[in-house]
Amino acid sequence: MNLELGIMKNVKLFLMSLVAVVLVGCGTTKTVPLTGRQQSLMVSDGEVLSLSTQQYQEFMKTAKVSTNATNTAMVKRVGQNLATAVTNYLNANGMAEDAKSFQWTFNLVQNNEVNAWCMPGGLICVYEGLLPVTQNEASLAIVLGHEIAHAVARHSAEQMSTQIKQQYGLQIGTAVAGAFGMGANTQSIVQAIVAQGFNFKNLKYSRNHESEADHMGLIFAAMAGYDPSVAVSFWQRMSQQSNNQTAEFLSDHPSDATRIRQIQEWLPEAQRYYKPATTATTTTTKKTTTTKKTTTKKK
Repeated sequence: MNLELGIMKNVKLFLMSLVAVVLVGCGTTKTVPLTGRQQSLMVSDGEVLSLSTQQYQEFMKTAKVSTNATNTAMVKRVGQNLATAVTNYLNANGMAEDAKSFQWTFNLVQNNEVNAWCMPGGLICVYEGLLPVTQNEASLAIVLGHEIAHAVARHSAEQMSTQIKQQYGLQIGTAVAGAFGMGANTQSIVQAIVAQGFNFKNLKYSRNHESEADHMGLIFAAMAGYDPSVAVSFWQRMSQQSNNQTAEFLSDHPSDATRIRQIQEWLPEAQRYYKPATTATTTTTKKTTTTKKTTTKKK
């Protein structure tokens, strides 16, 4: 019992030092577009974008680009429509500098996985295996809107910032632990407890990011002229593809049921942004000229 109390006391001291480090290194505060959530970033856009561009280029060197011209054109068309809508939104809402940081790129590659992803800066990759599940352009827009939202909300930078804070905390915490005279075994126990806490926090943290991307992506799709209501049937199809039975609290994504419920709650908001794309119709009117023939009788 005394050993447990001693460990818990040392854990508290360790955590107090960790909180101090996090508060000191709070970084830059940013506001996520649309949701208004405040986030603390320890890395700059330039640092993240440089790494992102390099990794994307390396990936594309080894990836097999799709040879299906129709599907490739569709991915690029839907992606560009979304990129235009997002850029217009950022420019209209005082975030023109943020809009300039994106290098919107959309590639379809030969891969049977049901997947798509986006690197910071708007570098997006879609796998061919996703298209039989999306089935139509509007559902593809839901997926691309979600991926674009990750980039716009700087989720990667936020994840990196969290890891940096955790590393600082562990390093300083280890020094504090030694200063308090903890033995090597006790330090190991304390670090294991804190590390486990970090793991669970990151899992929940990632689910929050996924939900935020669902929310923002739904609105981005609507802004681009795609019906956001198709998201429900798309995610229902996705749930039929999934064999993952992991409990939600241990997963880095929301459960399919949670995701669909949240989307249904956000739909009224997304519908306010939805203006269906109109197709211009040209009506040709044939003008008929009737010539009246006049007969003059000679007197």
